Amino acid sequence: MKFLLLTFVGVVHLLSLSSGKTICKNDISQRSFQEIKEEIASYGDVAKAIINLAVYGKAQNRSYERLALLVDTVGPRPSGSKSLEKAIQIMHQNLQEDGLENVHLEPVKIPHWERGEESAVMLEPRIHKMAILGLGSSIGTPPEGITAEVLVVTSFEELQRRAPEARGKIVVYNQPYVNYSKTVQYRVQGSVEAAKVGAVASLIRSVASFSIYSPHTGIQEYQDGVPKIPTACITVEDAEMMSRMASRGNRIVIQLKMGAKNYPDADSFNTVAEIVGSKYPEQVVLVSGHLDSWDVGQGAMDDGGGAFISWEALSLIKDLGLRPKRTLRLVLWTAEEQGGIGAFQYYQLHKANISNYSLVMESDLGTFLPSGLQFTGSEKARTIVEEVMSLLQPVNITQVFRAGEGTDINFWIQAGVPEFPSGLCVCDCQLTWTDLVMDDPQFLLGKSW
Repeated sequence: MKFLLLTFVGVVHLLSLSSGKTICKNDISQRSFQEIKEEIASYGDVAKAIINLAVYGKAQNRSYERLALLVDTVGPRPSGSKSLEKAIQIMHQNLQEDGLENVHLEPVKIPHWERGEESAVMLEPRIHKMAILGLGSSIGTPPEGITAEVLVVTSFEELQRRAPEARGKIVVYNQPYVNYSKTVQYRVQGSVEAAKVGAVASLIRSVASFSIYSPHTGIQEYQDGVPKIPTACITVEDAEMMSRMASRGNRIVIQLKMGAKNYPDADSFNTVAEIVGSKYPEQVVLVSGHLDSWDVGQGAMDDGGGAFISWEALSLIKDLGLRPKRTLRLVLWTAEEQGGIGAFQYYQLHKANISNYSLVMESDLGTFLPSGLQFTGSEKARTIVEEVMSLLQPVNITQVFRAGEGTDINFWIQAGVPEFPSGLCVCDCQLTWTDLVMDDPQFLLGKSW
């Protein structure tokens, strides 16, 4: 994790140190790209100090040890659970003891869903007990379960073509895996589309490129005016098997039992800490990850790693005695897995000051060995990002990729804030920009230079 966090810290700190001068056409104070390049190069010693502390110094492996302690102590942290709230209180104390500034909790309301006991058994054409995981916010079945014939489809389009066959059946989606963003729509919308054509339940092939008979879970969304039906994920292997059976004309019957329940919204908190800026304290560079997880794992990767490298970013800067010009703010989101609920309420609370947010980052695709940052913005802004990344040449983390998103920062992006998503290779460190090394947000939109 050490290379990942030093990239995270290096970029955060170097960009929060930027001069704040506007780059604007016809402005006598206009700074040339050469001047910007020279300013960035002047932070070379800072970059080396961060690298040395994170990779070779006393902070080596610190974020890993911190994360291991939390997940071993608390375990899974589903939205609305006592374990999530215990984790939040532990992190609040940890951040205070770390000497960070303005450590506080911001209250929010979050969903509370529990899966209960669940099972699926194929009764025809043979007896086969299936591995399933109910999807977040799904309703349960009656105590006796739902026993029905299966309709296997590979797409929403096929479901529409075969709509007359779906009434009273359990729809099984065996959609091919294209990529996560496209394929996950079957998990999110599968129950609604099946209910529209009269299905009594839906089972979705797990959204994964690889399987060892391991079902996945995640959030799904109901739609007003559409009947709610139980929905769960099944393994890739079982989805493929039922597809083969259906292609041979076999009649498939499944008994599905789910004890899932939705409870009233629970009280929770987003956890916040800062290093206050020396020159532009009202301007915020935000780094983040989410503390909640699903109930069937410890959430060490999703998103303990992202949360803890975000904390480590501030820790390393504090340990080096650095004081950035802009305020560095850490936010550990709650209830991300339910659709960014904590982040949305944070956005609602702070959007009036959106012009003060210089950079918003999220790490939530896993903490693996990075190779660069993802960037969305003008080509001229990209050249500045490339210069910043060149400071990480000693650890060969210099690439600048395109595109990206993040559940907890999409609210800022949708509000029109220029986007600089940074996915550290296969991991994810989403960023949203309103400035880079200047105060002119129009620069990143390509409207001034």
